[in-house]
Amino acid sequence: MFGLFDIQTISEVVAAASVVIGVIYYAFELRHENRTRDTDLVNNLFAFYNSQEFQEAYGEIMSMDFADYDDFISKNGSATSKTPLSVALRMVCGFYEQLGLLYHRRLVDIKLVVELFSVRRPWEKIRPIAIGARKELNQQDLYEWFEYLYNEVMKGRLDQ
Repeated sequence: MFGLFDIQTISEVVAAASVVIGVIYYAFELRHENRTRDTDLVNNLFAFYNSQEFQEAYGEIMSMDFADYDDFISKNGSATSKTPLSVALRMVCGFYEQLGLLYHRRLVDIKLVVELFSVRRPWEKIRPIAIGARKELNQQDLYEWFEYLYNEVMKGRLDQ
């Protein structure tokens, strides 16, 4: 009887250990899948960021010369127009808007964002346009996630 009890106890311990090992394996698999998903997301964002179309739009935005929103409007027309510069502005801001929302929802890591994408310079360049357009359009949430991302980067002084 004593030998049977030992075999039964050993069997129960092995079964319990198998369950624990299975749970640990599943946790590692989930972690790996999340990392793969995160990597795919960042790779897709970087592919768009690095595309010729985006880089041309980014270059146009970063080379704009204006003193304030009124000066921008007088030189380029409304930020909502269909001019190539306005379209470039919306493309660049839309990209950063998406990036800010993804960060807000904790779908991308802020350090990775900063290592791959400049955030400070583009926001500081378009800030007067965004603020002016918010007032003109009475749309206070225009590019809010872009601004949020900038503020988060500046809190940590991550993007110098």
